[in-house]
Amino acid sequence: MSHPVIVIITIIAYFALLMCVSYFASRGSDNSTFFTGNRRAPWAMVAFAMIGASISGVTFISVPGMVVGKGYAYLQMVLGFIVGYFVIAFVLVPLFYKKNLISIYGYLEERFGPRTYRAGAWFFFVSKMLGAAVRFFVVCAVLQLLVFKPLGIPFIFNVIVTIGLIWLYTVQGGVKTLIWTDTLKSFCLIMSVILCIFFVARGMGYNFSEMVGAISDHPTSRMFFFDNPKEGTYFWKQFLAGVFMAIATNGLDQDMMQRNLACKDHRQSQKNMIVSGITQFFVIALFLLLGTLLIIFLDSKGILYPEKTDEIFGLVAMHDEMPIIVGILFVLGLISAAYSAAGSALTSLTTSFTVDILGAHKKQDDARLTRTRKAVHIAMSVVMGLVIIVFYYISNQDAVSAVYTLASYTYGPILGLFVYGMFWRKPVHDRLVPVVCVLAPCLSWCLQWCLNHFWGYETSFELLIMNALITIIGLRLLSVGKKVESAI
Repeated sequence: MSHPVIVIITIIAYFALLMCVSYFASRGSDNSTFFTGNRRAPWAMVAFAMIGASISGVTFISVPGMVVGKGYAYLQMVLGFIVGYFVIAFVLVPLFYKKNLISIYGYLEERFGPRTYRAGAWFFFVSKMLGAAVRFFVVCAVLQLLVFKPLGIPFIFNVIVTIGLIWLYTVQGGVKTLIWTDTLKSFCLIMSVILCIFFVARGMGYNFSEMVGAISDHPTSRMFFFDNPKEGTYFWKQFLAGVFMAIATNGLDQDMMQRNLACKDHRQSQKNMIVSGITQFFVIALFLLLGTLLIIFLDSKGILYPEKTDEIFGLVAMHDEMPIIVGILFVLGLISAAYSAAGSALTSLTTSFTVDILGAHKKQDDARLTRTRKAVHIAMSVVMGLVIIVFYYISNQDAVSAVYTLASYTYGPILGLFVYGMFWRKPVHDRLVPVVCVLAPCLSWCLQWCLNHFWGYETSFELLIMNALITIIGLRLLSVGKKVESAI
């Protein structure tokens, strides 16, 4: 059976299952179900769903290939994620539940004013749209290589079909549907990577102890880097960046927080955050272990590494000497990660644009709000498709780096706004806050360039911290009047 046929059959089977789950989850849905899931989701289910929600097609494709140049350095950052999840659980979650927010950016309006509120919402919109497009671009590129290109089908058609499928299963149920589909995704994702490790190791004749020995002895299995503070893989740079990256891209991201806000109360949500944060470390470790196995396989066969390390997993999975089940598991894990992540992004973008930017929930009755929400959902799908196509023609770096680099620039002002709002009590000139939010990424880029050009310092994902600090300094300069009664 040819590779395109295998991929198409796997996609059809998974999508049929996805639509069944979506249908039963979205029955009786209304606007409250779409935006908050009616706040009835069990915390254990949300925690399991969050494992998959945190892992996109980028993780599935790009993380195994990262071992070529960076070993297991990514786990240093994931350790920081765990600390960040604890901060989210005990600082942000109680705040958001206390204020009963539909969109977490509503806090900025209450604390600063309407201009700051809109600035935060727009930065989230840009952040999520670019990040989701990069993540889904990776999947579309792989599907293009494995399915559409051999059939002579252009990339644009590939994007239209996949975005259309995602729109179809998210249009009705919103957050409630996402939690159920993320649960399915988590199961498929974890089982696919575990089984891939098993079959790849067996294909090379390893038993369990031999596999463990081969991985631990391989140079790509190095995890900690304390040698050179100027390098991007240096432990404390990765760890601290991980703490703040988790807070920014999970705690201050409508996409991720809308699942947590679907729990019954803040204590249930806290349990979910802590369990999912710790579990994520072990899941990422599985991907890196698989990456080392893939490199060992390529070296044993004398196969040259592809120019883009993102292609390593697919290259081995579809290799003639691998059993067909490895190719099926690869496609299953990829599409389960991709469809859920993109569907989640579309839902959160629809929520934020409808609530934060249009303010439709304040101006419209339920029937008109439903029509507006559905129209926005279609528009978000179209915009995401266009961004994916543009990125396809300009991309030249591994996808994980691209995602976190973009996040460092666009989430920095959001992080700065929330930190200032919660820990400094003076109000600011609301109308000038958007100027600070735009200047902060520009100044961060200049600072990054100067550090590298004059001192040879390689800025990694700590760029996010620099960006947030510049935003906070700008807000301090704009502070006026007397302290407000409570910052939180």
